[in-house]
Amino acid sequence: MIVEIAQLTIRPGQESEFEAAFATAVKLVAASMGYVSHELRRSIETPNRYVLAVHWRTLEDHTIGFRGSPAFPAWRAQVGPFFEQPPSVEHYRLIHRF
Repeated sequence: MIVEIAQLTIRPGQESEFEAAFATAVKLVAASMGYVSHELRRSIETPNRYVLAVHWRTLEDHTIGFRGSPAFPAWRAQVGPFFEQPPSVEHYRLIHRF
């Protein structure tokens, strides 16, 4: 399993609208093959900054499966207008857990 970490910066003042749009849009991600779970967290210090963690079975489930599907542009159409800048996205594999 891998985790996709996306750092999202939302236009100031649009956080509530983004969160409402996210609640609907994330259903497109959750319906994708290889999706395991997700978590959205909002910064305490910088309220317009969020971290989205999506667990996928494989890297390809995200990079090829989801991003190559019609669900990806639909996802971006719903949440993209709230982005102040393009998200920073990286993928991580587990090294150690306790």
